[in-house]
Amino acid sequence: MSEAAGKIWPQIEQAIKERVLMLDGAMGTMLQKQKLVEADFRGAQFKDWHVPLQGNNDLLSLTKPGAVKKVHRQYLEAGADLIETNSFNATTISQADYDLSEYAPEIARASAVVAREAADEYTSKTPNKPRAVIGSIGPLNKTLSISPKVEDPGYRDVTFDEVKDTYKGQIAAFVDLVDALLIETVFDTLNAKAAILAAKEVFAEVGYELPILISGTITDRSGRTLSGQTAEAFWLSVAHAKPFAVGLNCALGADEMRPHILAISKVANSYILAFPNAGLPNAFGEYDESADEMAAQVAPWANEGFVNILGGCCGSTPDHIRAIARRIENSAPRAHPAIAPTLRLSGLEPFQIAI
Repeated sequence: MSEAAGKIWPQIEQAIKERVLMLDGAMGTMLQKQKLVEADFRGAQFKDWHVPLQGNNDLLSLTKPGAVKKVHRQYLEAGADLIETNSFNATTISQADYDLSEYAPEIARASAVVAREAADEYTSKTPNKPRAVIGSIGPLNKTLSISPKVEDPGYRDVTFDEVKDTYKGQIAAFVDLVDALLIETVFDTLNAKAAILAAKEVFAEVGYELPILISGTITDRSGRTLSGQTAEAFWLSVAHAKPFAVGLNCALGADEMRPHILAISKVANSYILAFPNAGLPNAFGEYDESADEMAAQVAPWANEGFVNILGGCCGSTPDHIRAIARRIENSAPRAHPAIAPTLRLSGLEPFQIAI
C-alpha cells in the first residue's frame, strides 16, 4: 500500500461521520468534451494498432494521461472528496473488444497512478479536506446470470472463475495505489459476487484489506436490476462482503432513483452512496438536466438524512458536483439504522423471518 493511500482513508472514515461526502461525476462525459480523436487514443504505444481504439476511454490513462488528469482536477476543484480511477473497463474481458486484453492490468495501474497524483496534489493544498482515490471496477460486457442466447437459457459464454480472474487481475494491478474499491454499476449480482471474491483473494495475497463500496443499477422503472432483483434483495445478496458503503448509480435520474435509494437506506447497516445520471438521455443520447436541476433533486436526500455519499453518473459534470456540494454543505450524514438480527434471504425479492 502506498504511503498516501495508508494515511488518507482513516481521515475519510472520520469525515463521513461528520458530513455527507462528495464523489466525482462522469469521466466519459468530460472526456467527450475534450473532442479527442483516434490519434489521441492510440498514442505512440498503439500508433499502428489493427483495430479502431477511439471510445476506449480507459486506454487514455496510458496514451493521454493528461486528458484524464484534467478531468480529475476539475472534479477535485468542484469539491469531490472521492475520485474514481478511469478503469471502468480495465479488465481482460472488457478490453477484448479492442483486442487489448493483455494490456488490461497496465491500463488499470495507469488509471490509479493518474488519479493518485491528482488526489495527492489537492490533499496537499487542503490538508483539512483529504481526497481519496477509489478503484473503479465496472460490470463487464458479459453476464453470469443471463444467457446471451434466447433459444438456450442455460448457456453462458463466461464462467464464474473467468469473471473472478478478470477482476482479480484488475484489482491486483492497482490495490497498492488506491484507498478503496468500488464495484459499480452492478446489473448482475453474480458478477458482483465474483468481484467481491476476487478482492478478498487479492487482499489475502497482499496481506492487507481495503474498504469495498458496492453500487448496483436499477435498469428501469420496474425497480429491479437486470438480473431481476429489487434494491433490498440486492443489498442482502452483497451484505456478506460487509461493504463500507452500498447504493445505486446510473440508468436512472435522481427522481426515479430516489425510492430505491430510500429503500436500501432503511435496511442496510453500511453507509449509503448514490450517484444518479443527470436525468434521462434525450433522443440523441445526451443529458439535458442542468446542475441546478439535479442538485435540487439530490440535495433533499442529504437534508432528509438517508445518504452518506453523493455524486453523479452519466451526463454529470463538475458543475453538477459543485452545485450538489453547495446545497448539502450543512447536511448531517445518515446514521446507521438499528437492524435487529434475524434470518434474511435474497432471491429476486427479500425474504425475512418475522422478528
